[in-house]
Amino acid sequence: MAGTYTAAADLNVSIAGIALKNPVIAASGTLGYGVEFEDVLSLERLGAFVTKGLSREPMAGNPPPRVFETAAGMLNAIGLQNIGAQAFVREKLPHLNRLKNVVVIANVFGSCREDYQETIRILNDSEGIAAYELNVSCPNTKRGGLVFATHPELLDEVTAAAKRVASASGRPLIVKLSPNVTDIAGMARVAENAGADAISLVNTFLAMAIDPETRKPRIANLTAGLSGPAIKPIAVRMVWEAARAVGVPVVGMGGIAGAEDAVEFMLAGASAVEVGTASFWDPRAAEHIVRDLERWCVQHRVARVSELTRGMAET
Repeated sequence: MAGTYTAAADLNVSIAGIALKNPVIAASGTLGYGVEFEDVLSLERLGAFVTKGLSREPMAGNPPPRVFETAAGMLNAIGLQNIGAQAFVREKLPHLNRLKNVVVIANVFGSCREDYQETIRILNDSEGIAAYELNVSCPNTKRGGLVFATHPELLDEVTAAAKRVASASGRPLIVKLSPNVTDIAGMARVAENAGADAISLVNTFLAMAIDPETRKPRIANLTAGLSGPAIKPIAVRMVWEAARAVGVPVVGMGGIAGAEDAVEFMLAGASAVEVGTASFWDPRAAEHIVRDLERWCVQHRVARVSELTRGMAET
């Protein structure tokens, strides 16, 4: 696994034909639209940046309280609040395009297949977007609220539809899978067969917290998504299962807070990783992980970080 050792490690990786300077990606929803954090961290030092989820029309999101810190993570039910795809293209993307060497991945979601397609169409004509990440952990309002990511038929349908529209721009499609299923490997195969150029996982786990004093839920939406270190061992297992099931690249996420966490996901089969919740307690967490990952590789005589992928020693 170590390869031929050099004084500095090569952190370059490739995801669905996109060259990244390193495998560390800022996850959707953690750094807004990127421009809000330019005085805090250098997006140019990251492998890529995923935008806050974008929809066909602006969305106000859920009422507060919608964030709650748990013992080893965070609950959130933001409700996918965003300014909409058209406003993003008009107000945010031009600024991102002025930054050098920033790989921008647009996260897209919707409440029906047509929403996904139209959102991608809006983005297709704009320069500066490298790929689309499809958030399929949303209810399909035309199918009684069934979540796309938890039903093979719906996942196949929305992935194939989004792929047809994304193909017009030549941009690859990354499908972000939900962990709230019984067969993650099977869902990964569905996404791959429907046209996904890569998959990313895991999204948040459905969870809940109740205040014993008030006897009321901590989150106004009642349930919320759990992220952070608490979910990491389950996320690593799911990435391992998915990576063994598909031939497309896998992007792993779920509780990554340091370089060794990133290494763990890559050993499980991920070609790159996304950093999410850690950025809430340290906005520069992803940047620090890039630095520490290179140090780790040098210390462990790993010449190329890509060698770690599927590099777990199995007995």
